[in-house]
Amino acid sequence: MGLMDEDRLFPLEGRARDLARALYAEIRDLPILSPHGHTDPRWYAEDAAFPDPAQLFVTPDHYVFRMLCSQGVSLTDLGVPRADGGLTETDGRKIWHLFARHYHLLRGTPSRMWLDHSFQHVFGIDRRLSAETADWYYDHIADCLTRPEFRPRALFKRFNIEAIATTEAATDDLRWHRMIRESGWDGRVITAYRPDGVIDPEMAGFTENVALMGQQTGFDTATWAGYLDAHRARRAYFKEFGATSSDHGHASARTEDLAQADAAALFQKALRGQCTAEEADAFRGHMLTEMARMSLDDGLVLQIHPGSRRNHSDQVLASFGRDKGFDIPGRTDYVAALRPLLNAVGMRPDLTVILFTLDETAYARELAPMAGVWPCLRLGPAWWFHDSPEGMRRFREMTTETAGFYNTVGFNDDTRAFCSIPARHDVARRVDCAFLATLVASGRLAEDEAPDLAHDLSYGLAKRAYKL
Repeated sequence: MGLMDEDRLFPLEGRARDLARALYAEIRDLPILSPHGHTDPRWYAEDAAFPDPAQLFVTPDHYVFRMLCSQGVSLTDLGVPRADGGLTETDGRKIWHLFARHYHLLRGTPSRMWLDHSFQHVFGIDRRLSAETADWYYDHIADCLTRPEFRPRALFKRFNIEAIATTEAATDDLRWHRMIRESGWDGRVITAYRPDGVIDPEMAGFTENVALMGQQTGFDTATWAGYLDAHRARRAYFKEFGATSSDHGHASARTEDLAQADAAALFQKALRGQCTAEEADAFRGHMLTEMARMSLDDGLVLQIHPGSRRNHSDQVLASFGRDKGFDIPGRTDYVAALRPLLNAVGMRPDLTVILFTLDETAYARELAPMAGVWPCLRLGPAWWFHDSPEGMRRFREMTTETAGFYNTVGFNDDTRAFCSIPARHDVARRVDCAFLATLVASGRLAEDEAPDLAHDLSYGLAKRAYKL
């Protein structure tokens, strides 16, 4: 019988449901393009077996452990590594039992759908995870993980991944990407340039990171000109390993276009650790515009992922470090924030700036009207907290009437959880087919246009936008 309803996420009524089924049948097996994400390139480089079910499904997945944490389950008991050197649970079976006892907490969430999809389609499981089935699940998955066909490279092929991008800091040596390339394996794993650590004066280690970038490139990053040259050199290095994009995760979407002398003075204050919060934000904003100008030269697509109020728990940050489930969405302004960058370079059709948001109130009011007129702008898909069937539907409903479909970039999964990749793309394809079927059934889209659109939303738009 399986864990999943074959008609999940399709419309309830007759004609629209039949249309959705037909559209989905045409695109369900298209190759996966994953142009932005956070899987570990080491997996593909070493092609080692995943250690155990808990380390595959629980400890790396902040969607999972944040929900359990909200119900009083300790991150330590879930095996989440500690940044402070404290002890954490290492017994995979104990972690799995704890996870299984609390699996009901994920009912109705996208995480539950992704996990059940992975259990059924990757591991061939047809029974629900619970306290009673926990040991059977653990033994079955653990046995699978010992087999060659469940190694990362084999799963990469099985998932029909055409290309996947990981995300590395500007100062990363890209050793795993080099190892992948030198291995001769034909799987396409590329990197993406993430310079937050050398752009954000408020990030721990900023000055040291800038100095390291100077050592890596041979430019004097104690000077403004040398600092910019070092960025150009690192971007070129990332392009050698397939990078087609840069990625910027700032707290706001603020951009600035400062005079070079003013930018240089602000940079010196940043190096000395003397920036106020306002000055640090202005520097980040100016560097987005500098990154856009560099994109005009080297062709990298510029992604802006703003609006996450990161590390909301001081205690969790101190004990476990960054990216441990305590990032919370915040209100984000785009119209005023992006105007400096757009007035500097926004009319250039050879520049692509992909905007994401965690603030859904901005979709119809700001993002869709902006992408619907500025040549450089494209809208990234529903992201993070909104990477759900409802979030994807709301995205289409609130943006299509103003931005259309072709000012969006298809889907990307943005995940650290490798086995969820096919599940996430399947959800996006089903939701888009349902949306298109509803447009056809309500007379807003010709039936013969829907298949081309379904193909573009599932594959073509991402391939073009990210230059894959």
